[in-house]
Amino acid sequence: MSLKETFQLEIKTAMQKKEVEKLSVLRMVLAAVINKEKQKRAKTGEECQLTDEEVLEVITSEAKKRKDSIEQFEKGNRQDLADQEKSELKILEEYLPEQMNEDEVRKIITDKIQELGVSGPQDIGKVMGAIMGQLKGKANGGLVNKIVQEELKK
Repeated sequence: MSLKETFQLEIKTAMQKKEVEKLSVLRMVLAAVINKEKQKRAKTGEECQLTDEEVLEVITSEAKKRKDSIEQFEKGNRQDLADQEKSELKILEEYLPEQMNEDEVRKIITDKIQELGVSGPQDIGKVMGAIMGQLKGKANGGLVNKIVQEELKK
């Protein structure tokens, strides 16, 4: 069963259990997935379904939007809206793979730097390209970038 089909079943379950907030978030994600499929169809000109990896990218994007909104609402002293975004983020995180911690990411990065044989900050692009393919969806890109910069400055 694809991730999109899982969302459709989860929507039905949320309707039956009258989980209004979860239903709203799931519908939003499904709409974003459908929009992404339409964009892909417009580019290729043929009928297509998103892969589970592409659906995860959509969910990750929506989660990132929530995190940014939380930050902005807290800066604007709108705790009520920040709390709503936090609860939506919590629902989205149920469908995302578990994120790696900083130590695990650092170990992978140092191994990759040694493997590539790079030495200075001028090689950030080379390292980031190799690492992000490996860590996509498993680690925050900002964290990866920060660690790569730290390791290359050593």
